[in-house]
Amino acid sequence: MSAPLDGIKVLDLSRVLAGPWATMTLGDLGAEIWKIENPADGDETRSWIPPAYRGTATYYLAVNRNKSSLALDFRTGQGQEIVRELAARADVLVENYLTGTLARYGLDYESLSAINPRLIYCSFSGYGRTGSLATRAGYDFVIQAESGLMSLNGEASGAPHKFGVAISDLLAGNYGTQAILAALFARERTGKGQLIDIALFDASVAALSNVASASLNAGVKAKRYGNAHASIVPYQTFDTADAPFVLACANNRQFRNVCVSVIDRPELAADPRFSTNTLRVENREALAAILNECFASRTCDDVIAACETVNVPAGRVRTVEEVLASPEVAERGMVYQTAGGARFTGSPMHFSDTPVRQPSAPPALGEQSDVILRTVLGYDDTRLRDLRAAKVIA
Repeated sequence: MSAPLDGIKVLDLSRVLAGPWATMTLGDLGAEIWKIENPADGDETRSWIPPAYRGTATYYLAVNRNKSSLALDFRTGQGQEIVRELAARADVLVENYLTGTLARYGLDYESLSAINPRLIYCSFSGYGRTGSLATRAGYDFVIQAESGLMSLNGEASGAPHKFGVAISDLLAGNYGTQAILAALFARERTGKGQLIDIALFDASVAALSNVASASLNAGVKAKRYGNAHASIVPYQTFDTADAPFVLACANNRQFRNVCVSVIDRPELAADPRFSTNTLRVENREALAAILNECFASRTCDDVIAACETVNVPAGRVRTVEEVLASPEVAERGMVYQTAGGARFTGSPMHFSDTPVRQPSAPPALGEQSDVILRTVLGYDDTRLRDLRAAKVIA
């Protein structure tokens, strides 16, 4: 059966993470992705080594499956004309250049929408295409800091920590994908494309979620809680005799089940310091000390099994390697292997009638240059040879 976006064509002028993450998702959903890369060295992430797999950075491999690579220098007049020809045939264009860069080459939304009024043009940037910071370059680490996300991450008494992945980029990529899908749906009604402006900063501020709501509506000053929760207790990590685990008691019933059936301390459920969540939040340190003592002499598996028996959420803190080798990852098909032997995480989207595309390996630089220009634009061997000689394509 066809994938949901079968027949949709995406011209991908993005590099690094936010844009490529969005276009990879569209490719998973069946869209045809034409990835435009600098002929000299391609997407910057190709060179982010170590680590590497057969000479290509694993970072690049992680976000570029289901794409075709066209090595094209659009700083040249002929290169710009090729981009315009492709844009005329595309449904979506994705880019993440500095504000004003593509306008210098006549490849901005206004110029390309005049050629193709149905074009959906998604523009990723650090701070958006409007406002006082529109021309400032956006880097995930900086935006994690400036958006407030970093201030929430880390131990309560320690320094702020960045996330273990480029979370601002990934959030923006996900919002961009949603916006593109919504714009495709809107085009079915209006017949027109539109400009989408996605900022890493905006996506990160939006992700402040309940923390922002507490600050805006209750005047609560946000702070770090380490692996604990600001509003729910006990909801944190605990150490057992052999490994740490997380305990997530979201309500009084679950807390009572822990007291009665997991740690055999029924009196704690009625303790005036702990009988409601509000009281437990006020006395979190005292409760944590008691629970730590109860768990310290037991194995992690024993505690988790006891929690599962009474439907209390709990889980071992696992390494990435443990997760990737786990049976649940295999059962859900979340790791796949290409014909060349490389392994990657797969799409988390599962459809009953229109499954995602069977993954294809991320392309080598310029691997489909000739194929795209022949099949999409109808270029012949002579023209391809001339473009290659002029270093417009590679």
